[in-house]
Amino acid sequence: MPVSTTRAILLGVLAGLVGGVFGVGGGVIVVPGLVLWLGFSQHKASGTSVATIIASAGAALLAFALDGSVDWQGAALITIGAVVGAAIGTRIMHRIPARVLSRAFSVLLIVAAVRMAIT
Repeated sequence: MPVSTTRAILLGVLAGLVGGVFGVGGGVIVVPGLVLWLGFSQHKASGTSVATIIASAGAALLAFALDGSVDWQGAALITIGAVVGAAIGTRIMHRIPARVLSRAFSVLLIVAAVRMAIT
């Protein structure tokens, strides 16, 4: 299925705006957008979302760094763990059926939303 250029760019703009304001975007905006709006499978959406993170995170990082809003030591330590976790998570993800993966992702988003709303 060909990707709609307009929809893909609009999804990117939305993810970039949300990422710039809240520090999130890839998983929270792009994955659901790819699945629900562009018709991607859950597995393809996860991989595609990760592919977009480098550029969008780089743009946001530049703005945050220029503003002095980055704890570089914390970022470095989290990055070490994230690299290991991402490698393991990707291998696990390929063994999970798309329907289960989609539901688990939905639960994760709901739990995160509730936790943030009550704190």
